[in-house]
Amino acid sequence: MLARKIKNQLFLLFVSTIMLLTCIPLLLIIKHILTMGASAFSLELILNTPKAVGELGGGIAHAIAGSLLIVALASLYAVPIGIIAGVFLSEFRNSKLTFPLRTALDTLAGTPSIVIGIFAYVILVVPLKSFSGLAGSVALSLIIIPIVVKSTEEILKLIPITLREAGLALGFSRTKVIWHILIKCHRQALLTGVMLALARTMGETAPLLFTAFGNSNFTLNLRGPMASLPVQIFNYASSPHKDWQEQAWSGALVLIILVFLLSLSAKLVISVKLKK
Repeated sequence: MLARKIKNQLFLLFVSTIMLLTCIPLLLIIKHILTMGASAFSLELILNTPKAVGELGGGIAHAIAGSLLIVALASLYAVPIGIIAGVFLSEFRNSKLTFPLRTALDTLAGTPSIVIGIFAYVILVVPLKSFSGLAGSVALSLIIIPIVVKSTEEILKLIPITLREAGLALGFSRTKVIWHILIKCHRQALLTGVMLALARTMGETAPLLFTAFGNSNFTLNLRGPMASLPVQIFNYASSPHKDWQEQAWSGALVLIILVFLLSLSAKLVISVKLKK
């Protein structure tokens, strides 16, 4: 009995140590960004646009707005496609199209984001002869799709087969069972997967360097170059100006806050679903 308790305590100690070691890098990154980014973090940074080169101050409002707009537009493409594909893989797994579709999605999920950026550059930027927020949203949608597909498929796998059989026994068509029972009744869980996918995509830099490129002015025109927070951080961090470097750290802090809010929203949706 004593030996079993000792083994149990040792195992708990081992697991706790592994968890602590896993969290340490993240905590160090957050601590460093908080320390470096706090100096330039202010309301002016969030609400103002950049000033001329050599002038102190200014902000990254244009980049925040650009990132939110590009990611929102990308979700309009990617979320419906991802959910439909996830439903197909889960509910029609015996179809001949399932294997090639799953293979294509797994390949897309493993494709480096810079390759996706180059692809979007070739098919959109080069023919249109202009960088654009629209091209950036298409590139990000290709990153969002496989994440949404996987989360949708895994969520639907957790639903008992008896619910599907009950719907069919009541005379519902398979389409109605999918829409009214699988999707509508579990929309909160699906929404969680979508928000986590958006949080994952919010910090992508490489695809936007090749597509949206960047803009020092505040603009909502998706047909032209558009600023984004990751690209703005990259440009400011590689700048020789100390003021811009400080703003880059503050921009990284803003980006972490946005990602944290999306992740927190996903957790809140899950908790509400569990309470129901």
